[in-house]
Amino acid sequence: MVQRQTQDESIYSLIPRKPREVEKADRYVSKNKTNLIGEAVVDQKRSQKESHKTMGLPNEHADVDPHTFTKKRSGEPKLKEPEKYHYPDEERKRPPVPRAQDAPPLMGMKTTKNFITTNAVENIMAVPKKPAANLADTRHGDIFPLEESGLVPKYRNKKDFGNTPNYIVKRADEMRRAQEEYDLYVKEHMRRGAMKQVGGAEHEEILMGLKQNWEEAMLQYQCLPVVCDNLYRKHTKERLEAQLKNIERDIELFEKHRMIYVA
Repeated sequence: MVQRQTQDESIYSLIPRKPREVEKADRYVSKNKTNLIGEAVVDQKRSQKESHKTMGLPNEHADVDPHTFTKKRSGEPKLKEPEKYHYPDEERKRPPVPRAQDAPPLMGMKTTKNFITTNAVENIMAVPKKPAANLADTRHGDIFPLEESGLVPKYRNKKDFGNTPNYIVKRADEMRRAQEEYDLYVKEHMRRGAMKQVGGAEHEEILMGLKQNWEEAMLQYQCLPVVCDNLYRKHTKERLEAQLKNIERDIELFEKHRMIYVA
C-alpha cells in the first residue's frame, strides 16, 4: 500500500531557505538605576548634556570678543542697492519751482539809477501821441477805426494801381500762343488736304438747313395723335423724338462754333 505524502512536502520547500533572524529589542534599563548597595547611580553622559544644554560647557573660555557679538539680521543676504530711476525726458525738464523759503537771486542788490530823473527826461523828450483816426456813424457817437473801414483810398496810391496783374498778362500770352499753334496745325492739315474748313456762307447755309429740318420734324410730331394706341404710332413718335434731339444738338454745335473743321 502506497503511503501518502506528508504535508511538509511542497514545491515552495525545494529551495532551502536561511533561517529568519529575530532581532531582539534592547533590554530596558532604568535611568534611576541603583547599585548593589541601593544608591542611585546618575548617568554621566546625561549629566554632561544637561549641564551645557544652553549655556555651554562649564569652565570653558570663549575666544569671541564680547563687543563683536552676532547682531540681528546680520546673517541675511544683502541685496544690491537699486539704481535711481531716470525719466526719458528728464533732460528737457525745466528747473524746479523755487520754494517759499528760497531767497530770490537778486535779493540784496541795489541800483544806482535815478528813476525820477529818468522819467522826467523821457516825458520831456517824448513826442505827443496822435489821436486815432475814427469815424462816428451814429448820433450817439458810436465810433469805429477809419483805417479798417475801407473808406481810406490807400490802394489807389500804390505804384501799380490800375495796372493789369502779372498773372492775367501771363495767362493771356499763354492763350495767344496756344491759339497760334492751333492755327498753324490747322493750316498744315488743310494744306495737305486732310481737313476742310466750314465757315462763312457755307456755315450759315448749313445752319439754316438744320433749322428748316427741325421745323419739318416738329410739324410731323405735332400732327401725331395724343394717344398712340398701336405699335406703328408708337415707333413713329420715338423716331421723331430722336430726330428732333439730333437736330437740336447739331444746331447748338453750329451756333457755338463759328469755324468748324471737317476731317
